[in-house]
Amino acid sequence: MIRVLVADDQALLRGSFRVLVNSAPDCEVVAEAGNGAEAVDLARREQPDVVLMDVRMPEVDGIEATRRICGSPETAGVRVLMLTTFDLDEYVFAALRAGASGFLLKDTPPAELLTAITVVAAGDSLLAPAITRRLIEEFARQGGPAQRPSRELDQLTAREREVLTLIARGLSNTELGEQLRISQATVKTHIGHLLSKLHARDRAQLVITAYESGLVTPAR
Repeated sequence: MIRVLVADDQALLRGSFRVLVNSAPDCEVVAEAGNGAEAVDLARREQPDVVLMDVRMPEVDGIEATRRICGSPETAGVRVLMLTTFDLDEYVFAALRAGASGFLLKDTPPAELLTAITVVAAGDSLLAPAITRRLIEEFARQGGPAQRPSRELDQLTAREREVLTLIARGLSNTELGEQLRISQATVKTHIGHLLSKLHARDRAQLVITAYESGLVTPAR
């Protein structure tokens, strides 16, 4: 059973999400938070698998709450799925930096939201290739990659750097295998090594690392 924490300052939306999540046979809402501070406290207490986190909330916003949850050893296993009203909201980029595993629009069809919860709970990121190509390059333009060298990148093999670059460019695992002429099992092995060496929570964090280290720069 996937345990979900819903964090939104609007009671009506929290109720709607609760009904939707509880309608799925493999999901249940274990707690609700009306602001970011409550979300952090409840995440520590309830240890949910996934937090549905609104971006804009009073007291402590969703970005800071995400940073606290993803950065604390107490909640290291908790995944955060950001909810936003506007596509390519500037705050989403900051949320990804803070450790969020992906984002969804609040008007996402119910079935897609439930699928997203399952994907994030499994440890994957909700950055489909099409979204990656559009979102991350916009993220890099707006946020301005730090372009700081990463010592962690120095320990990557040439093939691992190649895989990381292609992930940041938005290629799916299937496309990676086809382009590099390697099996899907090998693709997953390389990704596993990248996650371990770069201390990344998921694919989303690999993409952020690739841009912020300057390994990949956005297309102009």
